[in-house]
Amino acid sequence: MRGMSLNQTPQGERTHIAIFGRRNAGKSSLINALTGQEVAIVSEVKGTTTDPVRKAMELLPLGPVMIIDTAGLDDEGALGALRLQRTRDVLNQTDIALLVTEAEFGLGGCERELVQQVRAKNIPLVVVFNKADRAAPAAAMLQEAAKQAQASVHVVSSTTKEGIGALKLALARMAPEDDSRHRLVADLLQPNEIVVLVTPIDSAAPKGRLILPQQQVVRDILDAGAMAVVTQETGLPAALASLGKKPRLVITDSQAFAPVAAAVPADVPLTSFSILFARYKGDLAELVRGAQVVGKLRDGDRILIAEGCTHHRQEDDIGTVKIPRWLKKHTGKNLVLEHSSGMKYPRDLKEYALVVHCGACMLNRREMHWRICEARNAGVPIVNYGVLIAYLHGILPRCLVPFPGAAEVLEHA
Repeated sequence: MRGMSLNQTPQGERTHIAIFGRRNAGKSSLINALTGQEVAIVSEVKGTTTDPVRKAMELLPLGPVMIIDTAGLDDEGALGALRLQRTRDVLNQTDIALLVTEAEFGLGGCERELVQQVRAKNIPLVVVFNKADRAAPAAAMLQEAAKQAQASVHVVSSTTKEGIGALKLALARMAPEDDSRHRLVADLLQPNEIVVLVTPIDSAAPKGRLILPQQQVVRDILDAGAMAVVTQETGLPAALASLGKKPRLVITDSQAFAPVAAAVPADVPLTSFSILFARYKGDLAELVRGAQVVGKLRDGDRILIAEGCTHHRQEDDIGTVKIPRWLKKHTGKNLVLEHSSGMKYPRDLKEYALVVHCGACMLNRREMHWRICEARNAGVPIVNYGVLIAYLHGILPRCLVPFPGAAEVLEHA
């Protein structure tokens, strides 16, 4: 899992705004007008944007966003069909969709198809008529577009900047609300309570910084007015002894579960960074159900190990080395292990007996929920790294004590 600059909002925490439209509808020029920067290549040649292009930036008054520029909805040929599929895949991570058109086309067949897909996924939608400096759409066309899309309609010119300010305000009003129910750990804490974080520093640890999940948990602890004590697993006994009182919670890297569980008193709540992310980004109860399938795996079962980023693989990599080793040791079965990373999530999951997913620190909540739903719809159990590792080490019930709802799922299995 890659880290972040201390001055940057993590990718998975940004509002994802995707821009859709025909080739040469002015998608890239609209992005440049919205951001006030030349961040997207603009050309009169159709199909300049081929694959989705992501740009992280600040967009006032909205705040930190991820802008996604996509290929044209009217792309042609076999290669065009592949590009269109990648464009549709972007919907799975989209918080706000901008459908760009112009007076010449209005909402034609490809635009209406996109509207149906957006509405099916309950994504907020804005229709933008660009190039108003060349040809302004008639009032009747705007009314019909609003009716067909069931969305607000804006008329802009990326060249003259007409309507850009009003569009920004509309986007700000449509942004996902900062839901206080979705917290990593702050909702479990009271001011001045102590949380001990166990962060191994090994060959896989990035030089000079903590990994992204650890950074985010530290920040959430501070936001709660609580205190974070950070140590390696070797220093945990000394850290606990020096506190003078029991910590409210111990959070560990999942790979250090065994020594940490042995060192932490039984009456001190224990969990992991990855389990916190299972609750924050996904559906902890569903992922706990997935863990219980491990004992039923058979020889030849296909297991998908999926990661949301494409980090550099270390010699003892968690996804490609450690989890496969622990799975085979625990089950004693000859399992067929397959891997996916980044945005490449298999379209057909039905052939798998289990999906094992990373903590999803690089994905937004919408995409992680979509991945869980895809597994559920295929009838395939899904579990994340932290939940699985706790299960394999026999300490999952203990790690779910802070989360009664998920613990109840385990009790009634």
